[in-house]
Amino acid sequence: MAGICCYQPDGSRARLCFHTQPDSYNDHALIGVLKQLRRFLRGAPVTLIWDNLPSHHSRVMGAWLETQCHWLQVEYLPGYAHDLDPVEGLWANLKDVELANLCRDTITEITEAARQGVARVRRDSTLLFSLLRHCELEL
Repeated sequence: MAGICCYQPDGSRARLCFHTQPDSYNDHALIGVLKQLRRFLRGAPVTLIWDNLPSHHSRVMGAWLETQCHWLQVEYLPGYAHDLDPVEGLWANLKDVELANLCRDTITEITEAARQGVARVRRDSTLLFSLLRHCELEL
C-alpha cells in the first residue's frame, strides 16, 4: 500500500491519494504511483515530502524525477524521521480502526478493509489536517 496526504498550500483542502499492488514497491512501481498522483491532482504543481526508502533515491527514480520538475518537486525527510511524515499517522489510524485485530484469509480481504478505512479518512478532511499538525508541520 502507498498513501500520499495532499494539502492545498493555502490550507483550503486536504485529499488522500491511495494505491495498492500485490508486490512490493520498487522505483518503477513508484513512478507509476506518481503518474497516478499527477492525474489525481489534475496536473497541479506538487511538493512531495518523501522518506528515504531506497527506491526513492535510485538512479531510475532520479532520472525520472529530473524530467518531471515542471510539476513535481521532491523534498526528503531526514533519516529515521517517521514522526515528520503525515502518512505514518494514516497507517496508525487504519491499524487502530479498520485493521485492528483483523485476521483474514486473503490479502484481498485485508486490502478491502484498508480501502474502507481510506474512504473513511477521505471523508474527514479534519482528520487529514490533524495528521499534518501531529507532525508539527505547516503549509
